[in-house]
Amino acid sequence: MTTFSSLGIAEPILTALTDYGYEIPTVIQEKAIPAGLAGRDVLGSAQTGTGKTCAFGVPILQRLAQKGAGQAIRALILTPTRELAIQIDDNLHAYGKNLPLTEAVIFGGVGQTPQVEQLKRGVDILTATPGRLLDLSGQGLLDLSGVEIFVLDEADRMLDMGFIHDVRRVIKLLPQKKQTMFFSATLPPEIMDLVDTLLHDPVRAAAAPVSTPVEVIRQEVCLVDRGNKTSLLLAILDQEQVGNALVFTRTKHGADKVARDLNRKGVAAAAIHGNKSQTARQESLRKFKAGEVRVLVATD
Repeated sequence: MTTFSSLGIAEPILTALTDYGYEIPTVIQEKAIPAGLAGRDVLGSAQTGTGKTCAFGVPILQRLAQKGAGQAIRALILTPTRELAIQIDDNLHAYGKNLPLTEAVIFGGVGQTPQVEQLKRGVDILTATPGRLLDLSGQGLLDLSGVEIFVLDEADRMLDMGFIHDVRRVIKLLPQKKQTMFFSATLPPEIMDLVDTLLHDPVRAAAAPVSTPVEVIRQEVCLVDRGNKTSLLLAILDQEQVGNALVFTRTKHGADKVARDLNRKGVAAAAIHGNKSQTARQESLRKFKAGEVRVLVATD
């Protein structure tokens, strides 16, 4: 059986992973971590829930720590959404808690001043969404010329959300010589064009056949008319003894309505979608993580 210690991970990171509750590496971690530690480019076919952040985070932390902390941005992780950027930064902070490295996250929808102040103090690892990154770069407030490791996460979602041109602009700001780790659940032609221009002799790491569901998820379909949806949801939450749940709706209005209906029935719920401010979205996520809200209702 493969263990994290057998992958060549340094002791300070191993200890942090154990503290975080990690025991056995996932398939993507088992394949990507040794390649990343060896300085190889990585092409990962992996969907959310397969342990990607650890797969690219451990090589970043270990390789940068070997040279000690610095002032310039030495690793850049580009991701499509604010929530994912925050989550990656939180995880990196946990994995690297025994190292002298600094991490920061920047994204739009909030004031830039605190983010700029953090950058001025010096950041080793930066996690960012494309828009805010290009904005601050255009203002001359960050320098990407010292980046040694570049991670492009959820590349196919970048394409779906219309960010692919921004991604290409970011790549032009980076040094020609760097290690690149590229993750995408699917590999459509436009993404493969990016792969071909960006990666050099990459190690391929596939978590599972493309577009298959994560194995630990049990999927069921309940056919129900619109008027009984809330009643069925309440019954499922009750019968399955669900501690907390994530509910997806097609529209922002629908998310608000489901959350409102659940709260009226005594189930603490909050909605999260693009019409809400970044501060409100983060507060809803915080309450969900803390157990103050039982159900988080979201658009995709």
